Amino acid sequence: MKPAAEGPSKKLKANMRGKSLLTEIWKHRMTYTLLIPGLVWLILFAYMPMGGLSLAFKDYKANLGIWGSPWSGFENFKYVFRDPTFIDAVWRTLYINILKLIIQFPFPIILALLLNELRMRRGKKWFQTVLTFPHFLSWIIVSGVVINVLAYDGLVNSALSLLGLPTINFLGSESNFVPMLLLTDIWKSSGWGAIIFLAAISGIDQDQYESAQIDGASRMQQMFRITLPNILPTITVMFILSVGGLMSSGFDQIFNLANAATKNVSEVLDVYIYRITFQSSTDFSFSTAVSLFRSLVNMVLLLLADRFAKWLGGDGLFR
Repeated sequence: MKPAAEGPSKKLKANMRGKSLLTEIWKHRMTYTLLIPGLVWLILFAYMPMGGLSLAFKDYKANLGIWGSPWSGFENFKYVFRDPTFIDAVWRTLYINILKLIIQFPFPIILALLLNELRMRRGKKWFQTVLTFPHFLSWIIVSGVVINVLAYDGLVNSALSLLGLPTINFLGSESNFVPMLLLTDIWKSSGWGAIIFLAAISGIDQDQYESAQIDGASRMQQMFRITLPNILPTITVMFILSVGGLMSSGFDQIFNLANAATKNVSEVLDVYIYRITFQSSTDFSFSTAVSLFRSLVNMVLLLLADRFAKWLGGDGLFR
C-alpha cells in the first residue's frame, strides 16, 4: 500500500513544479520575450551547425553532401594521430598559449589596479581610452604596422642604420617570432581586458576602503588587502576561460604575422587546420576531425580548470 501512496504524491509534486515554472515564466514574460532573439540566434548559428561535425566520422564526397557521404568511423582520427605535423602543431599551440597564460594574463589585472589608483578622473578616462583603442584594430592593420616598423627597411632598422648599428632581422627570425606574438597581443588586448576587472573593482564596497584608511593602511596595503581579494572571483573565472582556450591560439594574429621564414615555429593547430583545408588537397573530413579534437581538448581543460579552482577553495563556472 505504501508504494501506491507514494506514486500520486510524486506526480502531484511534478505537476506543482510544472505549474510553478509556467507561472514564473508568465510572470516574467516580457523578460523571456527579450531573450527570444538571442535564443534564436544561438540555435541557428551555434547548435544547428554542430550537425556538420558528423563529417569527422565520414568519408566526405562533394557530390553526395554531408548527409549522403558514407560513414568511416574513427578512420579520420587514426590518420590525424599518425601525422607528425599534427603532433608538432599541438605541442607548439600549447607552448605558445601557456606562455600567454603565464606572461599575458596578469597584464590586464595589473593595468586595472594601476588605473584604479589614479585619482584624476580625466586622466583615468584618457588612459583607459588610449589603452582600449588597439582592441578595435583588426590583426590585419596591426600586422601591417608591425611589418612596416620591423621590416629590413622599416622604422627600427632605418634608425639603427643611421646610428651606424647593425640591422636586425625581426620578422624572419624564429627566435623573435614568439616574443613578437606576446608583445603584440599584450598591446592589443590588455586595455580591453582591464575593463572587466575595473568593473569588478567598481562593485567593491567603499566602506572597506574608508575603514582601512582610518586604521592607517597605505594605498598599497589597500590594493593587496581589499582590492585584490574582492576581484579574485573575477580573476578565477577569467583564468578558467583562458585555460579553456589553450588549444586555440589566435589564428588571425599568427596568420598575418607569420611568413615562410618562421613556418617552423608559427604553424599552430589553427594554421594547420587552415592549411590542410584550403592550401593542400582538400579533405574536409580530416580537418573536421582535427577541429573536433581541438574542441574536445578545450572542453576537458575548461572542466579541469573549473574543478581545480574549486579544489583551491575558489568559485568555479559550474556547480
